[in-house]
Amino acid sequence: MTSLVSRTAIAAALITFPFSAPVFAQEQPASEADQRLEDDLHNRQTDYQGNIIVSAEGLEQLDILAGTSVYEAEEIQRNLSGQIGDVLAKLPGVSASGFAPGASRPVLRGFQGERVRVLIDGIGTADVSNTSVDHATSIDPLTAERIEVLRGPAVLLFGSQAIGGAVNVIDKRIPTRVPDEGFHLDALAAVDTASDLRTAGASLDIPIGESFVVHFDGSWRETDDLEIGGFQVAPELRAELLEEAAEEEAEGEFEEAEEFREAAEQRGFIPNTGTETWTVNAGFGVILGESTFGASVGYYDTDYGVPGRPGAGHHHGEEGEEGEEEGEEEEGEEIVTIGLEQFRADFKADIDLGEGFFSQLKLRAGYSDYTHTEFEGDEVGTVFESDSIETRLELVQNESGPSRGSIGVQYRHRDFFAEGAEAYVPPNVTDQFAVFALQEFGTGPFQIEAAGRFETTNVEDTVNNVERDFDTFSGAVGFIFEGDEALRAGVNLSRAERAPSAEELFSDGPHIATQAFEIGDPDLTTESAWGVEAFVRGSVGTAQFNFAVFQQWFDDYIYLTETGLEEDELPVFVYLQQDADYFGVEGEVTFPIFDNGGFGLIADLSGSYIDAELGDGTAVPRIPPISLLGALEAQTEAFDVRGEIQWFGEQDEVAAFETPTDDFALVNFLVSWRPLENRENVTVQLSADNIFDVVGRRHASFTKDFVPLAGRNIRASVRLSF
Repeated sequence: MTSLVSRTAIAAALITFPFSAPVFAQEQPASEADQRLEDDLHNRQTDYQGNIIVSAEGLEQLDILAGTSVYEAEEIQRNLSGQIGDVLAKLPGVSASGFAPGASRPVLRGFQGERVRVLIDGIGTADVSNTSVDHATSIDPLTAERIEVLRGPAVLLFGSQAIGGAVNVIDKRIPTRVPDEGFHLDALAAVDTASDLRTAGASLDIPIGESFVVHFDGSWRETDDLEIGGFQVAPELRAELLEEAAEEEAEGEFEEAEEFREAAEQRGFIPNTGTETWTVNAGFGVILGESTFGASVGYYDTDYGVPGRPGAGHHHGEEGEEGEEEGEEEEGEEIVTIGLEQFRADFKADIDLGEGFFSQLKLRAGYSDYTHTEFEGDEVGTVFESDSIETRLELVQNESGPSRGSIGVQYRHRDFFAEGAEAYVPPNVTDQFAVFALQEFGTGPFQIEAAGRFETTNVEDTVNNVERDFDTFSGAVGFIFEGDEALRAGVNLSRAERAPSAEELFSDGPHIATQAFEIGDPDLTTESAWGVEAFVRGSVGTAQFNFAVFQQWFDDYIYLTETGLEEDELPVFVYLQQDADYFGVEGEVTFPIFDNGGFGLIADLSGSYIDAELGDGTAVPRIPPISLLGALEAQTEAFDVRGEIQWFGEQDEVAAFETPTDDFALVNFLVSWRPLENRENVTVQLSADNIFDVVGRRHASFTKDFVPLAGRNIRASVRLSF
């Protein structure tokens, strides 16, 4: 494991970003380019000042959400992808699970799955993407208005499953403002070369009278097999396949040998990675002064391929039954695809309470009917169904007193059912109820912030009549110093607890999509962690910077690991518990290099590093390596031109049966054009990602050895807003 000296060196290297940045700003008359440069720097600052937090209006800064980042419409267009994890992968401290082009969830500070919540306007997506890496997230970023990435101890206010962080997607399904015009239209369309992408989405808001707005939106996306820069399989797996081919050939099994050899030599694209997705949503909003009410309904449908591990098959049950071996071997050669459907209904109310102790009541409620079908060829393999309800009520205090904050309650219910040959999780029901509060004290240079959440969870296996109850408490306190408007620094202390999920408790069977035999442990106990985080952010001259370093000490950390055994000719993965330590550092800086009135040049630098170790001294599985990003962006009134280099280090600190991942660098280029005279409403982008067509693999991915990142990709997109 990395030594303390190494950790200190890495932290020092990242924190020197803001203090080593050259700044050559000049006094020039104001121009449109100057204003865009100033707005760009301001927007980047608000990313980490925490000013755009959906459920935290009661606090001025909310520094215990120290790692906040925000993607607005332009950044979403620039990093457009079908899955939310890939959209955010350039942010410091963020990676993606990268299971397949159709299923990729965010990885925050090395945490994924049950430790990261993905939200829509403050409540969960109500899909099952947190339960398995092959399950897609039921959000199309194409219709998102902005995306918030929340890191730090106070994220637990959104649920104990947010122990690693949360991603909050803000859309416009329920309007909260009345358009000034007769209607407001937003649209985005794009094509690319690496996946033969064709996609378009639009949203429409129509005011009816002075206080009623109706909303419609929809999107469509289709891609083919993903093109890559070299061999599909990693060098270690390729060597294994060629060795298998030689053994089969020596035994006279020439057909099998050729299949292994073809798998080893597969290059240029990843078979069975096409996707097709469409969505439709409708809603309304009632705006009465400072109060708003509204509701929406929506439908999400996606079909995507699941790339199989080359050279691997799968079976169900014991060998020896009549016709079973031959039939199952043929079945193992079938391609696997997933069809996902979700119907969702939401209600939202923000009620102005006047000048009393509480200024606002915020209510969010959502219902979801979710179905996920795994197909083996043309045959239905396994069907997963989930009915979910989540509600959240929050009272926000007025800011006139000595303290500011909010209190609230939250309830979540999930009824999960699986049927089929590989229903590896039995039907189960989960109920969670929580109360939470957050407060900020002080208005001077020294401030104190505190947050707490008590949660009770009941998880029941309804087939085997096994029931578990958990009570958890999570709390955080932050001590902040505000030197002036340009600098804030602080230390956050936290204690977090998380109840094990139904999948971690009750899994027991083959899972075709992940090609694993997963075994849970019904005796798992609550996972808990002590944490400390230090941060500093603000400006030095015209440079804006943000830096954070954190450490978490876990008791009874729950993790999924390979055992080296096989069941039904599948590798066996089991959920285990032991202590674990996480250390991380992340930083970013933005500074103008040059500005002469009509032309501005901005530099971006960011980086992150995570070290995670189990109590027995071995590595936590699937931890992203150190990463660095450097970019230069030239800005004029009509054009922006941006070049990026993103480097990912080698990850050789691996768990048992986990393979190392080589380092690689991606070089990207972007041109953005605003053709209209007012430079608003229309943005055309042309980008070239991975210009040198390198083969890169995300270490956080279960499928990294045979699902690399896209090769060279040319993408064109246009965004409209009228």
